[in-house]
Amino acid sequence: MIRTAPCIPVFFACDDKFAKYTAVSLFSLIKNEPQDTACTYKIHILNTGLSESSRQILSELASDRFSIRFEDVSDYLDKLSDRFPIRDYYSKSTYFRLIIADMFPDYDKAVYLDSDTIVRSSIRELYDTDLTDDYLLAAAHEQAMVQNDIFGTYVETALGISRHNYFNAGVILLNCRAMRDQKFLKRFADLLNFYEFKVTQDEDYLNVLCKDHVLWLDQRWNTELYGSVPYPIEEARILHYIMTSKPWHYPEALAGDQFWQYAEQTSVFSDIKDELKAYTDDMRRQDAETCARLEQLALSETNRPDHYLARLRSKQDPDRVQILKKISMFESEKRFAEDVEDDPPTKPLLPDDIDYYHSGVIANIKTKAAFAAARKVVVKLLANKQLIIREIRGIKNMSDLEGGAVVTCNHFNAFDSFAIQLAFEASGRKDKKFYRVIREGNYTSFPGFYGFLMRNCNTLPLSSNVRTMMKFTEATGTLLKKGNLVLVYPEQSMWWNYRKPKPLQTGAFTLAVRNQVPVLPCFITMRDSAVIGQDGFPVQEYTIHVSEPLYPDMSLLYAKCVQDLMNRNFEVWKNIYETEYQLPLTYYSESAGGIG
Repeated sequence: MIRTAPCIPVFFACDDKFAKYTAVSLFSLIKNEPQDTACTYKIHILNTGLSESSRQILSELASDRFSIRFEDVSDYLDKLSDRFPIRDYYSKSTYFRLIIADMFPDYDKAVYLDSDTIVRSSIRELYDTDLTDDYLLAAAHEQAMVQNDIFGTYVETALGISRHNYFNAGVILLNCRAMRDQKFLKRFADLLNFYEFKVTQDEDYLNVLCKDHVLWLDQRWNTELYGSVPYPIEEARILHYIMTSKPWHYPEALAGDQFWQYAEQTSVFSDIKDELKAYTDDMRRQDAETCARLEQLALSETNRPDHYLARLRSKQDPDRVQILKKISMFESEKRFAEDVEDDPPTKPLLPDDIDYYHSGVIANIKTKAAFAAARKVVVKLLANKQLIIREIRGIKNMSDLEGGAVVTCNHFNAFDSFAIQLAFEASGRKDKKFYRVIREGNYTSFPGFYGFLMRNCNTLPLSSNVRTMMKFTEATGTLLKKGNLVLVYPEQSMWWNYRKPKPLQTGAFTLAVRNQVPVLPCFITMRDSAVIGQDGFPVQEYTIHVSEPLYPDMSLLYAKCVQDLMNRNFEVWKNIYETEYQLPLTYYSESAGGIG
């Protein structure tokens, strides 16, 4: 079968003022593409009316492999005039990247580059990045948000996005097909009519719309020349001269030599050199004042009582909003083991009130009925997208278990136990049973249908009664030694949609050490789905991570063995969290409740 060489679409957006910088960026792209490949490149210059002289400058770079098309988007924008504030849209060419997917329906994906970039590697390597439908785009972290506390606080407080998970939109690989499938342009129109972002404008819109659906690129693909660069400049694959790092305005600009290396090989070199000579110290002072005003704007937007996140919260369930505030307070006060939501009033569970083995004919009938009812609930939740399982990773770690194990999982929703139950069923271990440890009040006092499930779905309730707890300990040990799995939430508390692993308590690990069985660490990561629940919050999509079992080091003293096992479990969770969310695990500073 003969394979057709790919044609790679690359987009720039510019006006007459920026056309010469676009020419330098495009020239650097062309110079760094291997000559021994058959692939071709279709360069689209998005504009709303470029002069003939600007078109000529860019057209000079065209060749058989690199075709250049000037795409006047005016007519397309006119068609959108009933949905967009067109005046602003026309004046900001950077907004054009938001319409690429819909305007060019033949493309599954495309590269977008700002004009103030220098490409130092093959752009095909960026284009070949595997973008599944899970991701709307691929991008690198925005260093202004990471390194400048004013901007970082703005995006966390006003947008609800961690400063470490905000991307720069100057170098992006767009998943055009996924954007069309998810009606991205309509969502943008809705958001544009809901709130006007003023700080980074189009970049803020993109980050809000793509939250949790970004494939993070190595920062070298977008080396912003801002603040500190954590690797040698020579390793940069694309240089990005953001804000006041422009070599054509600042003779001492970082990596300016890289820009001039390419600029001097273009027809616009003398014009850009003249611009540098004509750029005065007074103009540079004005640049500094502009940056200072942008910081002040970010501060102002942060302190607005009706900023985007506050306005969004006003449309969401007030009880949930209060829970998020309480989570934030508890995190700042280090009250990790306390629940933020009130448990049902409880009464002590006495030894004669519970059969931990669920033995006997009546108990078996109730258990079967409870599991059948729970199955119907789960099927309905999945069908209605109230519970969304995106992926189960590492299921082999559960399927290959030879004996019993204590399963640990982070606790953030009443449905997370359903998720782990589904993982257990996916493991195919019909020779084992799956039990879950629950609170005393959930067993003794939870009302109605869910109370029936709490008492009959292989649950192992804790108790405030010492003799009952002795019975719990004995029964749990027997069940583990028979090769079953017992789910324990070692954080002790449930915080709604809280994404971070909380400090752990010793109970789960004491069980494992006492019975000399492994701990199977599971950690569920979340991301916003496009489905909005009845509470006004996005339904979370779960990825269940089943890690390798951790075995107690029985050569240690008992207490140290428990602590060691707990520490290793936490490190597993921490690694999953930091890898999946691309966030360092820290407490007390970031907003809680699903912000990531």
